[in-house]
Amino acid sequence: MTVALWCILIAIFLPYVCTVVAKVSGGFRLDDNHDPRDFLDSLNGLGRRAHAAQLNSFEVTPAFAAAVIVAHLAGNAELVTINVLSVLFITSRLLYIICYLADWAIMRSLVWFVGMGLIAAFFFVSV
Repeated sequence: MTVALWCILIAIFLPYVCTVVAKVSGGFRLDDNHDPRDFLDSLNGLGRRAHAAQLNSFEVTPAFAAAVIVAHLAGNAELVTINVLSVLFITSRLLYIICYLADWAIMRSLVWFVGMGLIAAFFFVSV
């Protein structure tokens, strides 16, 4: 397996890191897991931002996975380039989550654009 493919697995699990942060900061109890979606929707502050970061992470992961797979299948990009772009994307997602949790809205948006640019880069290097 390539580094890029491992990065897809990391991207799949990153939203759940946000879920844990949201639940812990919101006072979630394991013995009260009857309606976790309602619980997450009722959060404020850090918990709400963590939940929003979780939702955004779920939204962007399929695009990242598709971009990595397309780059592998096209066969025109160097493997090292695909791997570097993948690590940069994961780094951008970690920074995005940090910015979201810290409530740094402008920085968060800038990091989001970088991440989207990295997804596009997979297609450009595959031409």
